[in-house]
Amino acid sequence: MSGGSQINGPLDTGHIARLLVEDGVLAESVAKRVGVRPPMVGDRVQHPLNYLAAQQLPDASSGRPLTLERLLTWLAGRAGLSTYHIDPLKIDVTAVTEVMSFAFAQRHRILAVANSRDELVVACAEPGDRSWQATLEQVVKKPIRRVLADPEAIDRYTVEFYSLARSVRGASGEQRRGGSNFEQLLEISQLKDLDANDSHVVNIVDWLLQYAYDQRASDIHIEPRRDKGNVRFRIDGVLYDVYELPAAVLTAVVSRLKILGRMDVAEKRRPQDGRLKTKNPGGEEIELRLSTLPTAFGEKLVMRIFDPEVLLRNFDELGLRGEDLKRWQRMIRAPHGIVLVTGPTGSGKTTTLYSSLKQIATSEVNVCTIEDPIEMVEDAFNQMQVQHNINLDFASGVRALLRQDPDIIMIGEIRDLETAEMAIQAALTGHLVLSTLHTNDAPSAVTRLLELGVPAYLIRATVLGVMAQRLVRTLCPYCKAPMPPEQVDPAAWNALTAPLKVSPPKQYYHAPGCLECRNTGFYGRQGIYEILPVEGEIQAAVKDDVALDELRLTAMKKGMHTLRLSGARKVAVGETTVAEVLRVAPSLHSQN
Repeated sequence: MSGGSQINGPLDTGHIARLLVEDGVLAESVAKRVGVRPPMVGDRVQHPLNYLAAQQLPDASSGRPLTLERLLTWLAGRAGLSTYHIDPLKIDVTAVTEVMSFAFAQRHRILAVANSRDELVVACAEPGDRSWQATLEQVVKKPIRRVLADPEAIDRYTVEFYSLARSVRGASGEQRRGGSNFEQLLEISQLKDLDANDSHVVNIVDWLLQYAYDQRASDIHIEPRRDKGNVRFRIDGVLYDVYELPAAVLTAVVSRLKILGRMDVAEKRRPQDGRLKTKNPGGEEIELRLSTLPTAFGEKLVMRIFDPEVLLRNFDELGLRGEDLKRWQRMIRAPHGIVLVTGPTGSGKTTTLYSSLKQIATSEVNVCTIEDPIEMVEDAFNQMQVQHNINLDFASGVRALLRQDPDIIMIGEIRDLETAEMAIQAALTGHLVLSTLHTNDAPSAVTRLLELGVPAYLIRATVLGVMAQRLVRTLCPYCKAPMPPEQVDPAAWNALTAPLKVSPPKQYYHAPGCLECRNTGFYGRQGIYEILPVEGEIQAAVKDDVALDELRLTAMKKGMHTLRLSGARKVAVGETTVAEVLRVAPSLHSQN
């Protein structure tokens, strides 16, 4: 491959095509069919690399389509540069937008992506254009390292980063601070609140929501600190730092979101809940649940993002398959009785219940729910929210629902004996009741009901079954590959399947990481399940003095697969890793 001397000035399609032929990447007959005039994208001509990648041209050596990644790697080699993937989660937007103006960055199609004490890393789309480098080095007074990045990503993030930085600077004003910080330093010039409807604040909130959708975030955390605030996203169950905002700006952003969520903006001393609806980039309605919490440095706000597709997911997409799916279907389609879902917060219980209700909520049945709060609004259900200020709790809510001629009742959570008694009353009078409990595994749900004071004979008479669940991250489909034998740890598999002796899979898989999964190796999550049908010998084993170990042993003998065994099955088919299952699924010892 030739050096970078042949790449001077702006790139054009014809020149790149000739170089690709010269390097044996593109067949000459294919290159002749390539048009030389890329279309306009927005207000500028599409970059030749993006244009060629969109043509899906066959690679002369492999026959596979030439991807943008392949073209960038080739061009970087020619120009003597390295490639760079712009991951906004890993870029300090404030630091990189201060080194050059927006006009300068856009004119030269460059974007600073890292600014350390020793060097400035600048992503460029034109490796042959060095006209800006000397000028910028004089300004920043440090060496510049150029890297080659996706031209469309440079264009997009140049606009986004500078727009965000401009809004933060505009909203900061004179660094004023609100009055809800318990440990603030009192400064006379900082006593006036920012306006939550200020255009800069509106822009920051809009960017925040759009950015969260793009990154597949399930939660947005806005956390105040003494002099600044942190914004973090939860993606596939893991929190990532996203941005730091000045304290005054963060207060205004929280106020703006409270206004949108119809919450009391003036009340900063007590926790509040709210919800708002907006649209994602695809035009679909997205619902967000808001929750505030007063902290030492101001109000912390967490937004849970509810994807409308959750209600449309089938059980296969949720990871519920095979014999476990048959058992679950049999339980939720029973005419009456209680079906329980257990697991900690964030284990997917709500998604499972909503998906199940959606499947059985036909026009012939009346589905009523009592929730705290209502997670997702669904037209097919009659949903009621717990309101403690008027003494409307789960128990009184169920009592009211029973007078509404329901067929199926969903109770958000059974927390006390009174709610458990109302659920049992509903089941005994011919209703199907679905609810949740916070226990580690399925057998523990039975002992929890006994601890609440429910007699064993009523559990035997009403509870149809229990399903415990967890969410495991699934291997990235874009970079998943067979694991080399030397990396396999047999002891980890034995720990996962103990006390049973289960043969390990013939092939383990791992994902080294790629651009799609941000080099994490994981993309999305699925459930692992432990289903306990309360029937036959298991039903007979439910007694007032039953020991948890005894009940669990009986259930396992009758075919109940533990959470870890369910996870082992997903490992065996290459959907996740042993370490991931061990991370989320409790051992039998820890469940006691």
